[in-house]
Amino acid sequence: MTAEQLKAFCLDQPGAEETFPFSAELSVFKVAGKVFALCALDEAPSRISLKCVPEVAVKFRIEFPAITAGYHLNKQHWNTVLIDGSVPDDLVREMIEDSYDLVRAKLPKAVRITLGDVALGK
Repeated sequence: MTAEQLKAFCLDQPGAEETFPFSAELSVFKVAGKVFALCALDEAPSRISLKCVPEVAVKFRIEFPAITAGYHLNKQHWNTVLIDGSVPDDLVREMIEDSYDLVRAKLPKAVRITLGDVALGK
């Protein structure tokens, strides 16, 4: 997966935006102002940090050496993925979607509705 593909996939999530609050080299992807991904797109290979359910985060770290505890983030809830080809692209995309969904689920109901949530009872 290329840096351009990572960026495009993050921005494909409903309401996603790319910001640069820390530096011009670190893309921070947000939904409704809340971070769901941080990515050093200019590095070779790229790295992306994603929110994750704690039990799943540990499982990924055991299974893939390229997945480590979130760099400068809550190590229980965030993983950093080195995009070196050792983690399947489909899994990286799934992890991005899961991170987005975890953040989106914590947004106020009115905001989720504007993002297209059909399950209004959430």
